[in-house]
Amino acid sequence: MPLESRLDILRHGEPDGEDCFRGSGIDHPLTALGWSQMQAAIAQNTQWNLIISSPLSRCLDFAKQLSSERSLELLVDDDLKEIGFGSWEGRSKEDIQLNDSEAYKQFCLDPVNRRPAGAEPLEKFSNRVWHKLEKLAAEHKGKRLLIITHAGVIRVVSAKTLGLSLNDVYNQLKIEYAATISCRFNDKGKAILLLPSSL
Repeated sequence: MPLESRLDILRHGEPDGEDCFRGSGIDHPLTALGWSQMQAAIAQNTQWNLIISSPLSRCLDFAKQLSSERSLELLVDDDLKEIGFGSWEGRSKEDIQLNDSEAYKQFCLDPVNRRPAGAEPLEKFSNRVWHKLEKLAAEHKGKRLLIITHAGVIRVVSAKTLGLSLNDVYNQLKIEYAATISCRFNDKGKAILLLPSSL
């Protein structure tokens, strides 16, 4: 029987600090609510073979605790960190709308081509994330992995599996804190999106 890999992807919970562009350059820890959100998201599942986390503390702190509690191996992977927002890192949307309104308007219309100064290119981010997920699926055939990461990673998975443009998923897909999505890779590497009621 062909071996499939399943990747359960969990966004971090609410981080400390104001609501802002919090990409790869901002490393706020989780709030108490953020911890509770993530604990609720994974409460029913004990079937994972491995945990893989972004190196940012809003993901990694929870991953370390879960790894210890469930005696699961933990890998930390830099390719799973959030996209970088360059000069907008740490700035609130309200601040940017007020002081950089035209740039914000253009970014909302075309987030692929109208990036903030110094931001990671969206297509480059998409490629690094998807190549990493494909590699993990191939290396862990027959296993179920928990990946603790960011909203941008979930958007990439949605775009790749559903054939959507990156502009579409950035403009039309809202990823809540501690949101979950699952992706199954068959033995030929084809990915199928799953929308579980719980992990």
